[in-house]
Amino acid sequence: MAQTRLVIRTVAITLCALAFGGALTAYAFMMTGFYNVSATKQHLQPVYSFLETGMHRSVRFHARNVHVPPLDEGMVRQGARLYATHCVTCHGAPGVAPAGIGMSMQPVPGPLVDARGKWQDRELYWIVRHGIKMSGMPAWEFRLADDEIWQLVAFVRQLPDMSPADYAHQVREQPQ
Repeated sequence: MAQTRLVIRTVAITLCALAFGGALTAYAFMMTGFYNVSATKQHLQPVYSFLETGMHRSVRFHARNVHVPPLDEGMVRQGARLYATHCVTCHGAPGVAPAGIGMSMQPVPGPLVDARGKWQDRELYWIVRHGIKMSGMPAWEFRLADDEIWQLVAFVRQLPDMSPADYAHQVREQPQ
């Protein structure tokens, strides 16, 4: 019994020492300034993967209690106009390339045609409303009303099925 306690204690102390040493090494590396944070260089793959995983987990956690209203075709039409005004510069649209400013960001804002496969509606809402730190994705909660954010979500959900002509028609169509 005493032998088991000694082994458990040794393992616990070793794990704590390794964790402390790893944290100290990471801190020392950060303090050197060696890691390049410029927007002209991509993150190293392990850093990118770590940040991407953390972002996905954070969004899922914080969006877990968001109530999703019914999303209808009228919301898609309104969302198309909002998207054309606020989002297309960075994310592009069917038949529309992102503007140069969007392409010069790091990380590069991705096209949103795969968003419905990656995110649930409540998560898309949370991202648009609150933004994502250090990604260039702004928080729209002080610039758009909640119903407008839901209109954007409704539109983004339809992007994978939209042709360039469909998108152009949605943007041109006058509200009814």
